[in-house]
Amino acid sequence: MLGGTTEASALARLLAQAELRATLSYAGRTDNPRAQPVPIRVGGFGGVDGLAAYLRDHHITHLVDATHPFAATMSANAVEAARRAGVALIALSRPPWTAIAGDRWTSVPDLPAAIAALAGPPRRIMLALGRMHVDAFAAQPQHHYLLRFVDRPAAPPALPRHILVVDSGPFTVEEDVGLMQAHEIDLILCKNAGGSGAQAKLIAARTLGLPVMMIDRPALPQRMEVWRPDDVMAWLGHAADRGV
Repeated sequence: MLGGTTEASALARLLAQAELRATLSYAGRTDNPRAQPVPIRVGGFGGVDGLAAYLRDHHITHLVDATHPFAATMSANAVEAARRAGVALIALSRPPWTAIAGDRWTSVPDLPAAIAALAGPPRRIMLALGRMHVDAFAAQPQHHYLLRFVDRPAAPPALPRHILVVDSGPFTVEEDVGLMQAHEIDLILCKNAGGSGAQAKLIAARTLGLPVMMIDRPALPQRMEVWRPDDVMAWLGHAADRGV
């Protein structure tokens, strides 16, 4: 199982309860990944060739892609590696967020478009993207950025004006409302990750009437995709409601 998401952890618990042999693989972007009831490995595979070799060498029969919806390269590699190795593949993802009454969303197709859209006068922006792509926003240095990371980075972000908060969720709506008010945020920029774990910031933005710039999900190869860990168990032939 290629993991790192809340859904991956939930599936790991079901696999352990069913006494199925499984390994959860982390990309290694979090310093202290959460403990799991199944064996874990950390690090990349070396592209499609490396992943296909791993699947063959470890006699893997089923591959579950439970990576982040924006892990486009890993997901594409999983599709191709599973094809080469003759391994069954399913993706455990989450439905994207959709705007409702009261939301002030603007959609952009990708990260470069988001950076370009920030041209203009200085603003106070909550950059809710994690730490991987933050430095790219140095191209728009006029803004003051609020960053929230799970781990403290080894080197400071390359943004001339920023405040870094080190904290891990899930966060409540009240916490995010307070954070946005305390830092006088006037724009939230995030990826359309979906799910409930990171949704509080969107509800907080709606509560405060703040605009949200939403980065659309990347296009992925065609694959079987489900949104619930129980659906993966059913695909494996171990439906949770059978108690196995």
